[in-house]
Amino acid sequence: MKIVACNSNLPLAQAVADELEIPLCKTSIRRFADGEVFVEIQENVRGEDMFVLQSTCMPTNDHLMELLVVLDALRRGSARRVTAVMPYFGYARQDRKSGPRTPISAKLVANLLTEAGANRILTMDLHAMQIQGFFDIPTDNLYAAPLFVRDLISRHPDPGRLMIVSPDVGGVVRARQLARRLNVDLAIIDKRRERAGVSEVMNVIGDVSGRFCVLVDDIIDSGGSLCNAAEALMKHGAAGVEAYVTHGVLTGNACKRVQSSPLSMLTLTDSIPATDELKATSNIRQIPTANLLGRAIRAVADESSVSTLFD
Repeated sequence: MKIVACNSNLPLAQAVADELEIPLCKTSIRRFADGEVFVEIQENVRGEDMFVLQSTCMPTNDHLMELLVVLDALRRGSARRVTAVMPYFGYARQDRKSGPRTPISAKLVANLLTEAGANRILTMDLHAMQIQGFFDIPTDNLYAAPLFVRDLISRHPDPGRLMIVSPDVGGVVRARQLARRLNVDLAIIDKRRERAGVSEVMNVIGDVSGRFCVLVDDIIDSGGSLCNAAEALMKHGAAGVEAYVTHGVLTGNACKRVQSSPLSMLTLTDSIPATDELKATSNIRQIPTANLLGRAIRAVADESSVSTLFD
């Protein structure tokens, strides 16, 4: 087996390679003057089990095109099997028709990956579970919940005082899974979204008075929903609020918004590389995913169970 690192998250790719104790495949990924992507795999890959690690984070389209070109290069190089390892799957929020004459871009990306030469997809905390059904190839969706549970227990030795909170109704299943693992109560934020990127908190379902609340979500973009939810929880008597989010997209003034919010800490995974602004924000931290991804890659390569990693 060999691992190819694209450019979106080189530190994570190197950490995964170190976890597996194999070197990264020698690859040249560069651009022509007009921005076209050119890829050259500088090792023999014929008959190899190849894993291409690329998060399609910002700039999303550049990183997606990079991944597609690498997949095509490996297919034409006669690799035995090619697995696209996408810790963050871009376009996942466009998983349904939100109105007349709008696309389902997540399905389009699934088709592109398959046509480019991917035989399998390995990703983490998809925005919507039904996206797995958009693929006609095997798709493994890993969960960050086991990482969050271990981190929460290490930081809160008495988890009984915690309350897991879903920042919206759509995230209840994700929050319930974490609450069940910790054996703690669950609360829900009921909100109304007037337009994209703007949310208004309407109500808190559940008694959060005197409890330390942990918001759980898959993506933080502008940070508005999460920060509004934290403010609502504090107004309802919460003893404190922090958040665990898998993918830190963090566009615009998101870091500043989190810095000035009631959140004592926002914990992200390293599925998307940390920006300088994120590193400079005192109440944002990242936890590593290299061990989880490395074990999943090893399981795929060995044809063993991936579902054991969900525990």
